[in-house]
Amino acid sequence: MTDRALIAQLGGYGLTTAEIHYYRPDAPSLLQLFVWQEYDLAPDFPVLFDFLDFWGREIKAALHSVRIAHDQLIRPAVWRAVDGIIPLQ
Repeated sequence: MTDRALIAQLGGYGLTTAEIHYYRPDAPSLLQLFVWQEYDLAPDFPVLFDFLDFWGREIKAALHSVRIAHDQLIRPAVWRAVDGIIPLQ
């Protein structure tokens, strides 16, 4: 993990993965998949939407769909009680 990634996570950012399906410019009947990952803030996703704005301006491929997954990697630990006894000899 880089320092930038740790600082982003401490600032509330989580890892965002986007599956971007787009039509190929040379063969418009075919769909291509591009996977994008970056640290971003849910639920607004400003970094992802900046990338999608860049895509719309600079890349000739038309978007079909975008599927987003997000996870906060740094969060409070979860403890749960376990019933049972483990015998030690």
